Amino acid sequence: MSSPSDSATRGWLITGANSGFGAAFTRAALAAGDAVVAAVRRPGTMAELAAAHPDRLTVVALDVADAEACQRAVHAAESALGRIDVLVNNAGFGTVGALEETTEDELRHAMEVMFFGPMRLTRLALPGMRRRRGGAIVQLTSMGGLLAFAGVGTYAAAKGALEQASEALAAEVGPLGIRVLIVEPGAFRTEFNGAIATAAPLPDYAATVRVIRDNLAAADGRQPGDPAKAARALLATLALPDPPLRLPLGDDAVTAIRAKLARVEGDITATAHLGTGPAINFP
Repeated sequence: MSSPSDSATRGWLITGANSGFGAAFTRAALAAGDAVVAAVRRPGTMAELAAAHPDRLTVVALDVADAEACQRAVHAAESALGRIDVLVNNAGFGTVGALEETTEDELRHAMEVMFFGPMRLTRLALPGMRRRRGGAIVQLTSMGGLLAFAGVGTYAAAKGALEQASEALAAEVGPLGIRVLIVEPGAFRTEFNGAIATAAPLPDYAATVRVIRDNLAAADGRQPGDPAKAARALLATLALPDPPLRLPLGDDAVTAIRAKLARVEGDITATAHLGTGPAINFP
């Protein structure tokens, strides 16, 4: 694939591009006339789309937990595109289990795929963006990046870590002309619910975690969100002259995040007299 020559044409590197949000973002970028490097664990799954866009879609193999594979993917993207204008860290997976049920290996794997992998790819893409004083880094977290509930502690921990690192990143690279956008979806019709990793259950968590596990499985394929509409929202947000740091997607995400912020404000109000002023500070 040749490098984009039109300054209006962007080059995208999208991880997990063969399903769910990644597939929707890939199709939307191609429909906009942009060029995409799709980084996926199984390149064969992209064969049909690649054949339909031979000049603007390149597929590379990538396991985001593999540091050397990340280096190869970024190098391949920069070679194919000429530059990475938009990095989309989308690859990930769902987990359900009480924290006590979750093994250390399971916890570490979630952090490797959904925190260390995106951070690794971000660091690899930044030198080129810094040289050009431009680019965008899109981090797919979740409404679970800002809130958590029973059964999703591991997933929320990984997404929350990515949220916080990305907030700091935005302050660091903003003065260099590089944008950071944290995308926080709610429930969308992706393959997410059908491929959730589940920890071995303990009976004492049946009333809390098992309910969440059962509800997620039952909702598979019936989630309210449309990934194609999410992709359009992403492109529209990136086109804003002064885009926000966060993009919640879906009525459920917006409602849940607002409720979380209200709970935090309530906690602060309830304890402000204990945590501020003469009660805590030296005179």
